[in-house]
Amino acid sequence: MKERMKIIDTDIHNEQDDAALIPYLPEPWRSRVARSGVGWAGSGYYSPVGVMKKDAIPPQGGKAGSDPELIIKQLIEPYEVEFAVLTGVVYNISATHDPDFAAAICSAYNDFLINEWLGRHPSFKGAAAVSTLDPVLAAREIDRVAGHPDIVEVIISSAARSPLGHRYYHPIYEAAERNGLPVAIHPGAEGAGSSTAPTAVGYPARYIEWHTNLSQTFMAHLVSIVTEGVFVKYPGLKLVLVEGGVSWLPPLMWRLDKNYKALRSTVPWLKRMPSEYIRDHCYLTTQPIEEPDNPQHLVDLFNMFDAENILMYSSDYPHWDFDDPGMILRKLTAEARRKIFYENAKKLYKL
Repeated sequence: MKERMKIIDTDIHNEQDDAALIPYLPEPWRSRVARSGVGWAGSGYYSPVGVMKKDAIPPQGGKAGSDPELIIKQLIEPYEVEFAVLTGVVYNISATHDPDFAAAICSAYNDFLINEWLGRHPSFKGAAAVSTLDPVLAAREIDRVAGHPDIVEVIISSAARSPLGHRYYHPIYEAAERNGLPVAIHPGAEGAGSSTAPTAVGYPARYIEWHTNLSQTFMAHLVSIVTEGVFVKYPGLKLVLVEGGVSWLPPLMWRLDKNYKALRSTVPWLKRMPSEYIRDHCYLTTQPIEEPDNPQHLVDLFNMFDAENILMYSSDYPHWDFDDPGMILRKLTAEARRKIFYENAKKLYKL
C-alpha cells in the first residue's frame, strides 16, 4: 500500500463450528444441535473457487474466519484497521423453517460473540444477529443485547419470505430505532429453505448467475422498505445494505422517483421523493465493488448518487473476493476516500 489511511472495515465474517454455540443454548435446542448440528441454510450453488480464502483457514484447522488471532494477523494489523465490524454468518438461519429454533440460534450466537470475540481485540465491534422468521422475538433479542458497548448494529438476512418493507417486519425496525442501532441486510442464502427464489424469474443453474443476481434482491427490498414507509414510521432508523453491489443504485432511484410522480397516491405516507429517503437513511458497503474497464466510469457513477456520503468500506474477509483497501477506489479524491474508508462508518456506528 502506497498510502496509509484510517480504515473501518464494515463486513468481516467471523465463523464458528456448531459446537461453539452449544454452551449458550437452552434445552431443547442444546440437545438438538449437539445431536444434529445447526443445519445452516446455504444457497446450494457450486462455486469452483469455494467461498472462503484458503489462507484464512486456521493452521490448527477449523473454518476460515474462526480464529480471531489469524484475523488480527492477516487483516487488522497489516491494514491498520481501527475498527472491524464482525458480521458473522448466523443471519442465514432466517432461511430455515422453525422460528423458535432460529431465534435461539441467534441468541446463542450473540452471547458467543460478546463473550468470546468482542474482547479479543480493541478493534472488534459486533453485529447482533436476529431472525426474520419471528420479528417479535427478534425485537426482544435486540432489546436484550443492544446495551453492550461493542454491539454497533443489528444484522438480518436478505433471504426472506417476502419483501423486507412489509409491516410484518416492522418490530425489528422499531426495536433497532429504539436502541439507536442501524439495521444491516446481508445476502448468502437466497433460494434456500423457506426463502423466495434468488432471482425475479426463479432459480438459475449456476453460481455465477446466483452471485451476480444478488443485487436484484437488494433492489426489491430497498424499494419495499422505502415505499412501505419504514423511514417515515421510524425516522431515526439507518439501513446498511451489505455485499449487494453498488452500481445499481442511481438508476433505481431515478426509476423510483419517476414512478412516484405519477403513483404517489398509492403511498400517501411518503412526503418526499423516494431518493431523498434513500440518501438520508441508507448506506451501502463497497464489497463487491464493480470494476469497469475504465475506472473513470465508476467515478462518474459515484458522482450521480453522492457516493462519498453513502458508501462504507468493507473487505468481506475471509471470502474469496476479498477487497484489499489499498487496491480499490484509487481514482477517488482523497476526501472521498477518507469518508468511505473511515468517516461514514465512524459517524454511523458512533465510534
